[in-house]
Amino acid sequence: MNRRDFMRLGLAGAGLMTLNATPLLAETKSAQPMGAGGLFYTKENPGRWAGKIATHLPAVEIEKSTVKVTTAHEMNGFEHYIVKHVLLDKNYQFLDEHFFNPTIDKIAQSTFNLPNYSGTLHVLSLCNKHDLWLTTVEL
Repeated sequence: MNRRDFMRLGLAGAGLMTLNATPLLAETKSAQPMGAGGLFYTKENPGRWAGKIATHLPAVEIEKSTVKVTTAHEMNGFEHYIVKHVLLDKNYQFLDEHFFNPTIDKIAQSTFNLPNYSGTLHVLSLCNKHDLWLTTVEL
């Protein structure tokens, strides 16, 4: 096979794979956003970390405009710890974040004040070993 035929065949194959993937994406009817269980993990889609839900899923408490996030996870120095909590709006746009220092912080707990926000709030907790976890709440 010459180089031109190889390139044509490769491009045709890539095009067919794209056409075949589109209906699969369009048929996905889940309350979870695309990426749950792979790019990030949720209670419903813990992916490869099914045994880690209790210690990695962020717990959220709301009182008026104050949001308190806790991840029931050990803070074992830089060996194993929660790196940060992140808040995203209903469109997954950044609102705020809090970084942890595992040599100082004994628990992964953060408090945010969102006086001008209401609606869906996506809360992320990032573990340095067990990836990114998402909890969604209404504010």
